[in-house]
Amino acid sequence: MSYYPLTSIPDYYGIDALLTEEHKLIRQSVRDWVESFVMPQIDQAAQNHTDIPNLMKELGKIGALGPYIPVEYGGSGLDQISYGLIMLELERGDSAVRSAASVQSSLVMFPINEFGSEEQKKKYLPHLASGEMIGSFGLTEPNHGSDPGSMETYFKDMGDHYLLNGAKMWITNSPLCDIAVVWAKNEEGKVQGLIVERGMEGFTTPETHNKWSLRASKTGELVFNDVKVPKENLLPGVTGLKGPLSCLNSARYGISWGVIGAAIDCHCTAVQYAKERKQFGKPIGSFQLQQKKLAEFLTEITKAQLLCLQLGNLKNAHKATPAQISMAKRNNVKMAIDIARESRQILGGMGIMGEFPMMRHAANLESVITYEGTHDVHLLITGLDITGINAF
Repeated sequence: MSYYPLTSIPDYYGIDALLTEEHKLIRQSVRDWVESFVMPQIDQAAQNHTDIPNLMKELGKIGALGPYIPVEYGGSGLDQISYGLIMLELERGDSAVRSAASVQSSLVMFPINEFGSEEQKKKYLPHLASGEMIGSFGLTEPNHGSDPGSMETYFKDMGDHYLLNGAKMWITNSPLCDIAVVWAKNEEGKVQGLIVERGMEGFTTPETHNKWSLRASKTGELVFNDVKVPKENLLPGVTGLKGPLSCLNSARYGISWGVIGAAIDCHCTAVQYAKERKQFGKPIGSFQLQQKKLAEFLTEITKAQLLCLQLGNLKNAHKATPAQISMAKRNNVKMAIDIARESRQILGGMGIMGEFPMMRHAANLESVITYEGTHDVHLLITGLDITGINAF
């Protein structure tokens, strides 16, 4: 039995009626690209632990990199719901594909657009939007993940340049990146952002190997050994953790949409399999336990869709809070990983095969449930919002 391509998105509550025609056209164009470009090669890339060739340039061609960035800087000037729909379709293909676009958009292009100088915007954003330039985001360190305020990477003012030292870890795209937006402490201990370019002496990007998750994505480190960074590469528009955390809010929002795509891919595959796989003389979809699972999958997907749609409306109105974004990220990733695991069981032994997406999505989501804020940390963010008491 072969893998069943998805031809439609479950829309149990008629959510499509709340989307514009532009939203639907954008979604369809990305869906078509995923079907034709990603699906035929994603299993092999994941099995072989290799990235998809020319992925960033292909993402640039379909407008998936920085879609909400203004047109004057190479973006498409789209709204936040469009961005979410793009992330959903990309992650239906694979979390590695969505991660590549998410990092480029929310963690590299977003801070340059929000906090960069006019010169920085013109220099970097158009090349990042086209995928000709690949970016990475340096916040997490070997000793500091959920506690970014304790970062050890620092830079000193040397008069005509800054001198950067330290290291960042678990960095998507680092082995491929042309630039990195790096968050480090100045001599006063305040966090600021620097744009570090490949080729700067002392800047290296060793790759992380032997991953069981996100195997079609390049991950690595950013290492700075007395790197001379020109002063014009400092992001002038923000000081403090507000800078990197605002980037994470944008990325978490995209993730909350994206993982719905992974859940949908697993759900639709399980539905098709349950209708065709026969045991005891009838399709396994006729058994109560299998119907229970499928009904729960669709319920949880529908709830996640509604959560994201309203969050997108809040984002468009500049009213979405970090805590609201945390809730959506945590809920939807947990939903997706649960569906990936349970749908694998519906397929029995076939569920572990590369012809079907369940094990690949489940393994990927083990990373997604950890990065951009762990499941537990997001619970505590919601808890703080409820009680006003910080439990960190």
